[in-house]
Amino acid sequence: MESNKVKLKKIFGSGPIGLLISVLLFLGAVWLNKRLDFPEISNHRLVLNSIFILSILVTVIIIVWSSKSLSPADRGNKLCTTGAFRYVRHPLYAAFLSVFNFGLAFYLNSYIIIVWALLLHPLWHYVVRSEEKFMIDLFKEEYKEYQKKTGRFFPKWTRN
Repeated sequence: MESNKVKLKKIFGSGPIGLLISVLLFLGAVWLNKRLDFPEISNHRLVLNSIFILSILVTVIIIVWSSKSLSPADRGNKLCTTGAFRYVRHPLYAAFLSVFNFGLAFYLNSYIIIVWALLLHPLWHYVVRSEEKFMIDLFKEEYKEYQKKTGRFFPKWTRN
């Protein structure tokens, strides 16, 4: 019988801890942004808002695609290597890290928030290591082969 902790880990993975750290760092970046006198990215609100709206749309598309590729009920029970998971191992995280956060930085018109978004990538690479170890424990060599073929948050240019 599976413990509740294992069930939750299968469903949520590294998401909650990564999200908590990301939000705390975001609050720190907003605080720093208010105290430093950095120039704004642009004075064209329409362009900044359009970038943000586009980032929201792309993020939602990736989330829906990911959910259709692997339902929450199948997470940790089935190794999915198709759909969004054919290209990256963590499409939900990638949607926020690589798309939404940069759209948010443009919306907030802040270079500091762009730096925050950039710094989240190495942090999340570190955070998801425990999730990937868990996946190796569950799916053994099949997951290791999957790792060789797909990137964590960005598609690999060459597929083995």
